[in-house]
Parts: sequence; C-alpha cells; structure tokens
Amino acid sequence: MKQSSVTVQNIEAAFAGESMANIKYRYFAEVCRRHGDEESAKVFEDTAAQEVQHAFGHLDLLYPKDQLDPARCLELAIQGETYEYTEMYPNFRHLAEQERNDAAVQEFDEQIAESKEHAQRFQNTLEKAAKRFAALAGVEKRHAERYAANLQRVKQA
Repeated sequence: MKQSSVTVQNIEAAFAGESMANIKYRYFAEVCRRHGDEESAKVFEDTAAQEVQHAFGHLDLLYPKDQLDPARCLELAIQGETYEYTEMYPNFRHLAEQERNDAAVQEFDEQIAESKEHAQRFQNTLEKAAKRFAALAGVEKRHAERYAANLQRVKQA
C-alpha cells in the first residue's frame, strides 16, 4: 500500500488502537484479579483476545503475508526499533524532562536501551539467516550440479 495514503494512515491508527486496547484490557484483567474479581478479569481477557484478531486484520492490509518473508520481517522490525531509540523515545524523554516528570524520563531511558537491544537482536538474527541461506544456496547448487551430471550420464547411456 502507498505509505502516504490517508487510508493507510487510518489503518495504522486502527492497528495502534486495537493493540493498545489489547494491552490495556490485559492490564485491567490483572487489576481485577488482584482485587479478587475473576469474572471481570475473564471478560477483559476474552475481549483482549478479540482485539488482537482485529489488529491482525489491520496488519494483513498493511503487510500482506504474500509480500513478506523472514528477512523482510526482520528488516521491518529493525526499522521500527531503530526509530524508537533514535527518534520516538528521545523526543518523549525531552518533553518529559521539560515537564520534570522524572518517572517518565526514567521509563523512556529504559525503553531507549531496550529498543537498542531489540534492534541489535533482530540484526543479529538477520545476519545469521543470511549466512544460513547462503550456505543452503551452495548446497543446493552442488545438488543441482550433481543431478545435471547424472542426467547427462543417463542420456549418454
């Protein structure tokens, strides 16, 4: 989909809303359970599970599965995590600092560090996958050459 499209922006906003609802409802379920209200906790958990399905529907539009492979998924994850630690959280941190909200500053510092770790982990996984695929390509090439040689031998017999 075209990234500048209003529809794409709306789908991204809907995805964010559904994702936020999922996490919020799971959090509310914990609060209810802590207060001994298992029935309300279950209602929140059941609804949270439905919110995930809604979010997946939006992702299917944003990132069609037939256009993804593991490498592209890793690249997208690296981009997202890098954005978080280079732009998003530093900007949030700056504003929290201006408001003297020390708890938020500390939270954003932690998120910056974790986002760097996540990006590096995804990068390491991508590099390992590339090596695996390169090794497999070599093996497949040797198999293909062997099959071609055997085919030639059979045709000459």
